[in-house]
Amino acid sequence: MAKKKSSTSKLLMWIGGVLGVIIALGLTLRFTGVIGNSETGKEVETATAKLKTITQLVSASGKVQPEIEVIIRPDVSGEIIELAVKEGDFVREGDLLVRIKPDIYQAQIDNLNAALLTQKARLEQTKASLIRAEAAHQRDKKLYDKDLISEMDYIQSKSEWESQKASLKAAEYQIQSAEAQLRQAQEELEQTVIRAPQDGTVTGLGVEEGERVLGNAQMAGTEMMRVSLLDRMEVLVEVNENDIVNVDFADTTRIEVDAYPERRFNGVVTEIANSAQVTGSGTNEQVTNYQVKVRIITPHNLDSSPEKLVRNEASEDPEEMFVPKFRPGMSATVDIETQTATNVVSVPIQAVTVRDFAKDEKAQKAESDSAEIMLASSQDHSDLTIQEEDIRKVVFVVEDGQAIRKEVETGISDNTHIQILSGVNAGEEIVIGSYRTLSNLLKDGDNVIVNNKVATFN
Repeated sequence: MAKKKSSTSKLLMWIGGVLGVIIALGLTLRFTGVIGNSETGKEVETATAKLKTITQLVSASGKVQPEIEVIIRPDVSGEIIELAVKEGDFVREGDLLVRIKPDIYQAQIDNLNAALLTQKARLEQTKASLIRAEAAHQRDKKLYDKDLISEMDYIQSKSEWESQKASLKAAEYQIQSAEAQLRQAQEELEQTVIRAPQDGTVTGLGVEEGERVLGNAQMAGTEMMRVSLLDRMEVLVEVNENDIVNVDFADTTRIEVDAYPERRFNGVVTEIANSAQVTGSGTNEQVTNYQVKVRIITPHNLDSSPEKLVRNEASEDPEEMFVPKFRPGMSATVDIETQTATNVVSVPIQAVTVRDFAKDEKAQKAESDSAEIMLASSQDHSDLTIQEEDIRKVVFVVEDGQAIRKEVETGISDNTHIQILSGVNAGEEIVIGSYRTLSNLLKDGDNVIVNNKVATFN
């Protein structure tokens, strides 16, 4: 009887063990999505690959400045006795800007005039002496021909005549030198009156009436003011060396000025520097940039122009009435349109991720090997070698509830989308998020649940 009870207990234990294995297997298959709820899988966000025109942008920051700006420095030193303009005034070419006290330069001219008259008087004296020396030489020549005077007397009179001719030349040169000095002094006197070299607006006025300024004689003179064309502004930006190769002359641009945060303005690249601006040279933080000038072609600062643009004052549209007023030094960001691809297959940038194909192949091979082969491989010294990576760009396409990994070749991109050259066709549903799932967790063939309530992409 005890033996029969023992057999029954063993049978019940064996049946319980089998049921436990079946339940565990069922739970595992249900959890992995093989059986049970068809909705089990990784939650993802998707978008549709579509045909789109993509414009590649190079972004850079800089400052607004006048395209033409002339720094006014005096050529002569002295005290400012008249300051005819104030900052912000519009001036035309030839208008009076500054007058420097001319007394010293006028006195110098008077002194040089007197010196010139003295040299002219000496010239007349030298001419008279030359006439006398010539007459004496002619007389002595006749006497010498008749042997009435000695050869020494003849040579002496001839030498005197030659000397007076040289003195006359010297007197003429001294007069030319005095006249040159007088002309220079007159030019310096004229330079005490400084006039506008071009039409423009006075910016950066740095002097006051009564202040002394230093001229440009031996060093850079005092910067008094600047005359700028404010209706022709540009943005000076620095473009990184990795992006400068994509920038060309006459590329169109979109300009955002911090002072007008809700607006964009049009521009065009007018100048690209050939020399680099290097900061942090020789350190890990070394940066190499190139200066690029971008002309703002949107009409602006019209009240600073001699010919104001006539606008339709009757228009009720505030956009038509709006004219920006840019000032030198304003911060701006420029997006340079370098390349454009029209009607190409594109996907959101975040949809393109990378996978190590060599690592995936190794993992698949390891899963298919038997336990004995895996043990042998773990003891094989070849596994100690560094495995080469095979990094490729991929996009996950949703097909029948599964994420299918497809290798893609990409082209240019803008701020939101990237061009797909091969691997994905327009109309296919692609995975775009979440970032954690797409960048690391999602694998080829995984079951997915589409949830596009978080965010949508056009």
